[in-house]
Amino acid sequence: QVQLVESGGGLVQPGGSLRLSCAASGSIFSIGDMGWYRQAPGKERELVATITRSHITNYADSVKGRFTISRDNFKNTVYLQMNSLKPEDTAVYYCNTVPPRLNWGQGTQVTVSS
Repeated sequence: QVQLVESGGGLVQPGGSLRLSCAASGSIFSIGDMGWYRQAPGKERELVATITRSHITNYADSVKGRFTISRDNFKNTVYLQMNSLKPEDTAVYYCNTVPPRLNWGQGTQVTVSS
């Protein structure tokens, strides 16, 4: 099965930016729709951004206009550019198919705090 490894998280001040990467061990083109999910402490994991094989994107209302999902099918990598970050964006971020069918990776922690 394809393995997923997320990276790029960190501590950032409100209004700052981060770029997350999700490297897959196999072809993501054959997988189809990919997404970024996040889980904040004490909350359910939620889907925040989706990208189809043909690069059509969709976003949760909470991140629309601030986050941009992209994919490089040749590099088997999915990205999430996060701008204008808010404290409520603090969470562990994961990538997976949409709906999720692969084993979850370890995620990458994003903390937005002054």
